[in-house]
Amino acid sequence: MNPYVNEDVMWQRLKDIQLEAENRRLYGPRVPNVFDLVRMLGRRAWLLAGLAMRRSPRRNWVDDAASSERRSRIA
Repeated sequence: MNPYVNEDVMWQRLKDIQLEAENRRLYGPRVPNVFDLVRMLGRRAWLLAGLAMRRSPRRNWVDDAASSERRSRIA
């Protein structure tokens, strides 16, 4: 077996990889498909909902209903 055959194959593979990298650079990033876009949108919505829940003051709706009843009795 010729010991330089593998070296030639590796050199060809290196040139192929460089050509592929250049083509990717020229054509730009891959466009995500619909499922990837929906997944990203869902993650962002989940994150924003979590942040909104943490930032909003906690309200006790039972106490609010009771206080509105008291206000209506007074008026």
